[in-house]
Amino acid sequence: MEPLQLFSLIIALSAVLAFINIKFIKLPATIGLMVLSLLLSLVILLAGSITSPLVHFLRALLTQLDFSDFLLDFMLGFLLFAGALHTDVKKLRQSMVPILAFATVGTLISTFAVGAMLYYLVPFLYQPVPFIHCLLFGALISPTDPIAVLSILKKTGVSEAVETNITGESLFNDGVGVVVFLTIFNIAREGASEIETSEIGLLVLEEVGGGILLGVVLGYLAYRMMKSIDHYQTEVLITLALVMGGIALAPLLHFSGPLAMVVAGLFIGNRGTEYAMSATTTDYVHKFWELTDEIMNALLFVLIGLELIVIPIHHAFVYVGIAAIALLLLARLVSLFLPALLFRFKHQFPGRTLLIMTWGGLRGGISIALALSLTQGMERNFIVSITYIVVLFSIIVQGLSLSKVVQKLNRKQPLPSVELEQETP
Repeated sequence: MEPLQLFSLIIALSAVLAFINIKFIKLPATIGLMVLSLLLSLVILLAGSITSPLVHFLRALLTQLDFSDFLLDFMLGFLLFAGALHTDVKKLRQSMVPILAFATVGTLISTFAVGAMLYYLVPFLYQPVPFIHCLLFGALISPTDPIAVLSILKKTGVSEAVETNITGESLFNDGVGVVVFLTIFNIAREGASEIETSEIGLLVLEEVGGGILLGVVLGYLAYRMMKSIDHYQTEVLITLALVMGGIALAPLLHFSGPLAMVVAGLFIGNRGTEYAMSATTTDYVHKFWELTDEIMNALLFVLIGLELIVIPIHHAFVYVGIAAIALLLLARLVSLFLPALLFRFKHQFPGRTLLIMTWGGLRGGISIALALSLTQGMERNFIVSITYIVVLFSIIVQGLSLSKVVQKLNRKQPLPSVELEQETP
């Protein structure tokens, strides 16, 4: 099947599942789509026990699509730009120090905590796994997924201050997480003795610094173009060109595409709407990217559900995956608590807030995409399987229960005054 035909088939399937969810099941859109696609995958696998050629055919189609490349090299740029476009920089600036601390120091703490705990636990449930491969799992599963967070968090009723912190952290820590993952990936592939500290520093500077610089340059160029005209059709097209050109250019320069799209989205969504766009253009730009965000989210969560067809699930992997859920939640809490103490903003984040941020730190398609990019010599099947189990739990269980957790914690403890101050414009 040609790529365009396959893409069209997935869009058609997403539309049908979205209709079924809205008409009959009425779950939140992204969760409902994933649950329905999971059920479809289970039906296909059961049918495959009778007619195995069907499963082989579908596996070949999904492998042909290459979920990892499709998400990381294409969809992610659109989704991050759309999310950043609707983020208020003024609110983000109020919590910039905590957000950067959680996105950098917190991600590193979680990566090594998860990797170390998994390394000592796995021999009891499966078989010994090299420490470097456990660290790979820690690196790909530690960053919260901005796509899952942004699609679910806005419907949970958390305070504006907490929502800003979780949203801001998720927008930045996936770029940091990808850099950490690539560093550990290179060490696992070439050996620690072959990698010098200077190479790691250069990779971080190139990916992070280059990504931020590229985002500023592209955002400014688009801003200047949009400011010089007043034609909403062309201005919407400029934002689309910014994203598509940015995600094509970033890999060629070895810059972080995700960080570039976040920075460009923040630039256009704040300075652009204030100084470069008319009210009509602003309305059309926001509606276009809101619709694009919804469509891309639908495709992504359907694909996550369909990946069950191609991911090998061994019974031992299930046990490790369940244990990994508990390890990750513990590591998430520690990775929030320690930076809050180290950087002395613990008073802004009482225990209730950290618990909400722990449960609201959702994992999603980015973790699966990174896991699928591993080679067979890196315990690929094992890591992909436990990553998939963690992501399913995160989106379905944490995503569906987050609003109830927020309501319960709010009843137990009144909203701290510091959060009320942060919410005041």
